[in-house]
Amino acid sequence: MSDTQYDLVVIGAGPGGYVCAIRAAQLGLRTACVEMRGTLGGTCLNVGCIPSKALLTASEKYEEAKHHLGAFGVKVGSVELDLPGLMAHKDGVVKSNTQGIEFLFKKNKVAWLRGRGVVKAPGVVSVEGEGGTSEVTTKAIVIATGSDVMPLPGVAIDETKIVSSTGAIALESVPRRFAVIGGGYIGLEMGSVWARLGAQVTVVEFLDRVLPGMDGEVSKHMQRVMAKQGLTFKLSTKVVGADASGEGVRLTLEPAAGGAQETLEADVVLVAIGRRPYTEGLGLEAAGVVLDERRRVKIDAHFQTNVPGIYAIGDVVAGPMLAHKAEEEGVAVAEILAGQAGHVNYDAIPGVVYTWPEVAQVGKTEEQLKAEGIAYKVGKFPFSANGRARAMNSTEGFVKILADKTTDRVLGVHILGPDAGNMIAELSLAMEFGASAEDIARTSHAHPTLTEAIKEAALAVDGRPIHI
Repeated sequence: MSDTQYDLVVIGAGPGGYVCAIRAAQLGLRTACVEMRGTLGGTCLNVGCIPSKALLTASEKYEEAKHHLGAFGVKVGSVELDLPGLMAHKDGVVKSNTQGIEFLFKKNKVAWLRGRGVVKAPGVVSVEGEGGTSEVTTKAIVIATGSDVMPLPGVAIDETKIVSSTGAIALESVPRRFAVIGGGYIGLEMGSVWARLGAQVTVVEFLDRVLPGMDGEVSKHMQRVMAKQGLTFKLSTKVVGADASGEGVRLTLEPAAGGAQETLEADVVLVAIGRRPYTEGLGLEAAGVVLDERRRVKIDAHFQTNVPGIYAIGDVVAGPMLAHKAEEEGVAVAEILAGQAGHVNYDAIPGVVYTWPEVAQVGKTEEQLKAEGIAYKVGKFPFSANGRARAMNSTEGFVKILADKTTDRVLGVHILGPDAGNMIAELSLAMEFGASAEDIARTSHAHPTLTEAIKEAALAVDGRPIHI
């Protein structure tokens, strides 16, 4: 047993874990973070959010130079793809971010315990590293191990021809035919990257629409936008097998409701049907921690499990698997452990799809409001009527605000358009403060900006937009 006694040991150094550790250290807790990767930052910084956004941005610039700059009066010569250079940009972004977390750990005096963390008992964590196994004692443990790729039966991932998101951000050449299984965030983002770089992309989705968790109107519009960009969709379709014995991959498809099978051939297949909580091999059940039917850690309102002193946050607990949701939970639990009143408003957690145009939402969808029997008003404004969007040649999409029919309080906002991921922050803040559509409508928005579309949509809730 180590002589080291901590106030808090966090298992996992992804966005939830490292933020929790840093905040706890800021509040005076002696804190350690256990991470088995060679770098900090978890899936998000190493093989997820950050590298994928680097590829998305780089591929957008390539496509803009190749196809769209002429519309602005900018003449360019021959445009060529430098895939190794593009990947080097991605790797450089990842390295600077992960090293940044190391710096923050040192700055805040968070101990990085390198190895695999296992809960041996309440207050005891085993760290299995290259140099052997050691144990540390602690007053509290936070499980922040994140999530892993959801496997698909009959489709074995080899990270060469059949890849997860990890393999999809590291292909050595542009595949001629790229098949994506799953029409969610990851599927559309990575599909759009490789489509811009020259691949023929086919998206196979089990449900009858893409982006299943988003507002139905946005989902349908987004599918049309992606189709214009060259993506082909096979909806209400399931993949029942994959043969990778040849040069490429032969996928066997059939209708989701059953029926005749068909074959889809691809050079590379991305499996992007979702993620599952990483709770295996952590010693949780041996320690008495209760998991739910999806093997997520069950917690109370203060993020504590049924075992006193053991807490959990992020992708291993219920809720959207989003890095910023995990960060908010990490801060909240650190503050609770320090005797403060940490809290997360789950009604104001935004979600963003980083395609172009982007899709962003916060709060309820129309489908959810109808299911809950809540009377609401809708205000919409298209980017085609926004001066800044016209100047950018980015007029696809709209802003849609849902407000309570009686109180006018904003219940949900959905944006499909340029820079939607940044614009949604205004609406998240509005909802955090309980704003009405009238509050947004009477707030001055700079002209000319994309955010004027938000003001106009808020005016439209009351049937009085100015520019349409």
